[in-house]
Amino acid sequence: MGLCHALPAAAARIEVQGGRSYMDSYGTNTAFVEAVLDEHRIGNSNFSWSPDVSLGWINGRNVERFRYRHFSTDHAIWLVAGGARLHYGEPGDWYHQLYYSLQGALLSGRSQALSSTGQFVNTVGWQGQRWSFQIRHLSNAGLHDPNRGETMALVGLAFDI
Repeated sequence: MGLCHALPAAAARIEVQGGRSYMDSYGTNTAFVEAVLDEHRIGNSNFSWSPDVSLGWINGRNVERFRYRHFSTDHAIWLVAGGARLHYGEPGDWYHQLYYSLQGALLSGRSQALSSTGQFVNTVGWQGQRWSFQIRHLSNAGLHDPNRGETMALVGLAFDI
C-alpha cells in the first residue's frame, strides 16, 4: 500500500501567484505558491473555511536611505505561512468566489518592511476555476519597529490536484 493510499483524501488547489509588492512607494517583484485544502462549513452558517499554506518570496530593493540602517531593504525575504481562507455563501453563488484569508508567517530574514520573524498575512481576493486575484498585506501589527509592512497585488494560476 503506497503512501498516497494511506493519507486521507483531500482535494487541494495549488495557486502559483506573482505580482508587485510595495513598501511605502518602493516596489519589487514577489511570488507565492499557495495550497488551499478542502472547504468546511462553519456550523449551520453560510460561512466556510479552507486551510491554506503558502511559500512566498519578496525580492529586495535598493533604497539608498535605508542602506546603512540595522534593517536594510536590499535582500530578498522568504516566508512560510499558514491559516484559513474564509468564504460566504453556497458554492454556486457568484460571491462565494470572493474570500478573506488570515495567516501567520515565519520569515527567513528581516527588513525595513518586515522587521520581526513572525508576521500576519491578510488577503482579500477572488478565486475562479483557473485564476485568482488578490491584494495581500504582511505586517507584524506594530509588535516591533520598524513596521512598514508589504502590500502587494497578485495574479495566480490555479491547478486542482
